Amino acid sequence: MAVYKLFPEKDATLYSFLPTMNTGLDSQIEATTTAFGSSDPNPQVSRFLIQFNNSEMGNVLDNLITSASIERDWKSYLRFYSSKATGLTADTTIDIHLVAKNWNMGTGLYLDDPLTTNGTSWIFTDRSGSLRWMPSNIPSGSDAYGSYTGSFNTSSVVAGGGVWYTSSINGSETYGWALSSSVTFNYRSDLDVVQDVTEMVYHWVGSGSAAAAIPNYGFLVKQAESQEFVDSKDSQAELKYFSVDTSTIYPPVLEFRWDDFKWETGSLSVLSSDTPYISLAENPGTFNQGAVNRFRVYSRPEYPVRVFQTASYYTTNYYLPEGSSYAIKDLDTNEFVINFDSTYTKLSADSSSCYFDIYMNGLEPERYYKILISSSIGGNQYVFDNNYYFKVING
Repeated sequence: MAVYKLFPEKDATLYSFLPTMNTGLDSQIEATTTAFGSSDPNPQVSRFLIQFNNSEMGNVLDNLITSASIERDWKSYLRFYSSKATGLTADTTIDIHLVAKNWNMGTGLYLDDPLTTNGTSWIFTDRSGSLRWMPSNIPSGSDAYGSYTGSFNTSSVVAGGGVWYTSSINGSETYGWALSSSVTFNYRSDLDVVQDVTEMVYHWVGSGSAAAAIPNYGFLVKQAESQEFVDSKDSQAELKYFSVDTSTIYPPVLEFRWDDFKWETGSLSVLSSDTPYISLAENPGTFNQGAVNRFRVYSRPEYPVRVFQTASYYTTNYYLPEGSSYAIKDLDTNEFVINFDSTYTKLSADSSSCYFDIYMNGLEPERYYKILISSSIGGNQYVFDNNYYFKVING
């Protein structure tokens, strides 16, 4: 019933064919496989890094999801939006891993002339000449938190491309938390990625009585091992996504979803009319980006049955049937930024009306949004789209 979105604090793409190039400020992040020509025996790849702020995650978990000492179930989803995809002639799999070394984003752009090398690259975690992802052609190692690995083709590229955990001392082995996640799609699939990474986030923030297991160095996203460094002209998937530095409304996000559903209707009656009417209250129309607003949904029959009473027919309020939900669309693009969900966007109710809370931090500022309400009333499914608009501004 609640959705909160965090935007990345940094991201960058690592290119094997330009092993010292930094792309920390590029508007795209990429996971590609490329064979440049039939005479070139050295296929190349790219992978990208993306990191979210640990303090912001802690604030969501400690102050929003957990309140009044109540531990609620929550889910976390990594979402990034496709800007371009080519070469999807077969099923393509991308893997998401937990990065095992700290890295610096840098200020480079793709193919800067001269190349910018002041941040992470295929070889280095920081500026060129600094700490390497792999100090030799041995792709595995361990630290105080667990074991990690990397992968590369020694005949095509130098050692590098990031390293990621394959086990954690207090997480994957003790509690069975996953250290990676995969998603597979083809050219008919929705190329935007929305992947459940809840157990991976557990490693950074803990879960229940279990403490955090490894430090947060972010996610590494790459194509599956079987697809990388393959000298095949038939399979050269190039997957490009908008980065945190995009000028569009599609930066990557880490979504936290939890169920804070409450249902205490008091003396209100459920709306069962076949001519339902609803209105949205507590909507001043403009919100600062850090605001939290409780919208109230008032409902009644559009044509009440006539009865003798001293009050107006139209002042009697009802509640929508349990299971009703809300969604939010971007007004310009008509795309859902929060879709209907039977668990996480359910309407709550109290003795006044149904209601739901929106955290404006997860919405792009200087944009208009529209609210839709879905409800099953009297055996019919309704979606109320009555021009309920609001705008988020930079506060």
